[in-house]
Formats: sequence, C-alpha cells, structure tokens
Amino acid sequence: MGDLWLEDFEVGRVFTTRGCTLSEAQILDFAWQHDPQPFHIDREAAATGPYGGLIASGFQTLLVAFRLFYQEKVVNAASMGSPGMDELRWLAPVRPDDTIRVRAEVLEVRPSRSRPDRGTAVIAYAVLNQRDETVMTFKVTHILRRRPEGTAERPVAT
Repeated sequence: MGDLWLEDFEVGRVFTTRGCTLSEAQILDFAWQHDPQPFHIDREAAATGPYGGLIASGFQTLLVAFRLFYQEKVVNAASMGSPGMDELRWLAPVRPDDTIRVRAEVLEVRPSRSRPDRGTAVIAYAVLNQRDETVMTFKVTHILRRRPEGTAERPVAT
C-alpha cells in the first residue's frame, strides 16, 4: 500500500493484513517479560486452568495486530499518533501455532476544523485466527496528516 493520507480514507474502506503465526516460545517469552499469569507461562497450570492450555497474552495479540497493520503501510506516512482506543475485547484465546491476521474497516473520517494539515479516522479492527474466528476487536482514532502539496493522489481501492 504505502503513503496514504487522510483523503485516501473513506467510510467502509477495508484493509486486510498478512498473517503471523505465534509459536509457543514467542508466547512464553512475551508472557515472562510482560504478563506472567499462569495460563501464559506454565503449561501444566494452563492445562488445568480456565482455557484448557497455554494461551497468548491479549496484550501480545494486540501488539502483533498493530505490527501487522503497520507493516501494510496504511497509516505509516500520515500517522501523527492516536488519542486512544476504545472497545478492546478479547473474544477467544490465541494458542501456540495459531496464525492471526487483521481486518480493519474505516468507520469515520473527519478533517480537523482547527488544524488544516490533519484530521482523524476511526478504524474498527478485528483480529482473526486461521479458522476465521474473531479473537479480538478494538477501535482506534488515528490522527492523520492530510496529503502534502505536490503529492500525487493514490487511487482508492478496497
């Protein structure tokens, strides 16, 4: 994709990413560093726990989803950060060797009234596993730059 600006986003436009497979080693490594709950770090405890086995941290799933979306170069050039995210939901566990990918749909686009060089786009994210089950959803309000003068328009495709 690459070099999309606020004007390139329209309500209903959908972006999809490639997948990423999470290994047991990656799940354990992340959890030991950042989310050391038994169902993330201890195979035996996880086997008798609420999920019937080892699962990835929801925070790891969120960060991998962000990386997958960023690698598609949808918001990279225009991104000015975000005031936050809403409605984060972990709907199903991500297990070792699951492959996750992202489907992102533009819900709203608004040019700024006070800052003509930017605006916001609200994007709804769904993270899916290899069985097309939705494992996580969230919405992000992205602050995006408008197209700089002299930058060629890109065709809008879904």
